[in-house]
Amino acid sequence: MDVERAIRSRRTHKQYGREPVDEATLLELLDLARYAPNHKLTQPWRFRVLGPETRARIEEAAGEKEAMKLRRAPTLVLATAVLSGDPHTDEEDLQATAAAVYAVLLGATARGMASYWRTPKVFGDDAVRRVIGLDRPERVVALIHLGPPAGNPPEKERLPLAEVLITLP
Repeated sequence: MDVERAIRSRRTHKQYGREPVDEATLLELLDLARYAPNHKLTQPWRFRVLGPETRARIEEAAGEKEAMKLRRAPTLVLATAVLSGDPHTDEEDLQATAAAVYAVLLGATARGMASYWRTPKVFGDDAVRRVIGLDRPERVVALIHLGPPAGNPPEKERLPLAEVLITLP
């Protein structure tokens, strides 16, 4: 699949098949993320693949309502940005990590996989941060859901380009 087709066909999936993403494919997807643009090559992104024990501990700390959402996808990857403390650099690094996450989503789409970019509020809670080992200045950027599709979400309407484009003289 070419890049343009992956961009235009990527959808947010909330239903998945049961099979987790195999390790080789998951590593390929995360390797794509390393090529995201980042100023001064800070490479701020960190990825944590959440295994069964960690997921169970997160579900326990998060409560049943959030646990149900966490169970949607067979594979979960937490994407974080390591922050330096400099406001300008931190902003750049958050954006670079977002670009890295998007690379993972596009790679998943190109492989016929379902994906979903979530930012669950519960990942800001101290109890959940302890479970996943976020003890340094790291900011959660995305909880990436991955797996086989269990449906085909419809395309959502986007604003026309004319409504979001400003050409300055």
